Amino acid sequence: MVIIMDVNAPQSDVDKVKVKIAAVGCKPHLIYGAQKLAIGLTGPTTGVDEEEFKLMDSVQEVLRVSKKYKLVSREVKQEDTVIKVNGSTMGGKELCIIAGPCSIESRDQVFEIAGQLNELGVKFFRAGAYKPRTSPYAFQGLKEKGLEYLAEIKKEYGMTIVTEAKDSETLPIVAEISDVIQIGARNMQNYSLLEKVGSYQNPILLKRGMAASIEDLLMSAEYIVAQGNFNVILCERGIRTFETYTRNTLDLNAVPVIKKHSHLPIFVDPSHGIGIWDKVPAMSMASVAAGADGLIIEVHHKPEEALSDGYQSLTPKTFKKLLEKLQQLAPIVDKEVALNKKESIA
Repeated sequence: MVIIMDVNAPQSDVDKVKVKIAAVGCKPHLIYGAQKLAIGLTGPTTGVDEEEFKLMDSVQEVLRVSKKYKLVSREVKQEDTVIKVNGSTMGGKELCIIAGPCSIESRDQVFEIAGQLNELGVKFFRAGAYKPRTSPYAFQGLKEKGLEYLAEIKKEYGMTIVTEAKDSETLPIVAEISDVIQIGARNMQNYSLLEKVGSYQNPILLKRGMAASIEDLLMSAEYIVAQGNFNVILCERGIRTFETYTRNTLDLNAVPVIKKHSHLPIFVDPSHGIGIWDKVPAMSMASVAAGADGLIIEVHHKPEEALSDGYQSLTPKTFKKLLEKLQQLAPIVDKEVALNKKESIA
């Protein structure tokens, strides 16, 4: 159930609605839009009398939400959610570009890549300090030392940091360094971790699981939002199918479908989606054409020496060429590539 009020409703009226919601055994979730305030109810809403809320001051409408996912649904909030972080936005008119290596391998490596991306005007730097891998013998990241390097990069270049939290135990230290916390595909249905990140206010980048449906992804987002963190960015990163020519099958159908059913921003990770570096530019542009709010692209200055995902990583030179194409494409879909103004890549 969702209660619609004017965004400028007196606080006293809002408080009375919240008290009434608690009195019927439910939990209120305030979702502010440009003109409307939606208060979502979670809990045993079946027996709640809608008429009692309709008669309250400043209440404009009371609606039943038909979707299993409630708070992330368009039924609760019709306008797109735009998340602000460090003066930039994720969602809305800006096409957000997140770039960097799969994993932090050394201080020299990560600073070399961050420096080149910073010169290109990239605002969001991604790199894994903790790396959940399929094989226990594969490179697992530099862990705490990697986080220290990310903190240095943030201080040196002023870039917004995106890195993955792999478990509840290391979440606090990741949240301290990372501006945007990534939840990887393997953890998309780690519900205890989702509930934990929901108690933080860092934006959460939630990647779709490799065998998850769109509804599974939205239900996982609901776990986070239900804990009070509405700053969730969904990410399509490819799913496993019978196809073997590519690493995954990039499901671009998900972008317009999610846009229809959810107000949350939807990003695409074409690097993991296809897994072949020279096909990443094509899938990046296809993602933008499909309506993606942002891209996550793996970039490595020496992909042939990378300790993880080198084959799907662009070099800074190739990435620069892609940025040029994205700047031409973005206006066609009413977007603008979000880069620092100092850059000049033309």
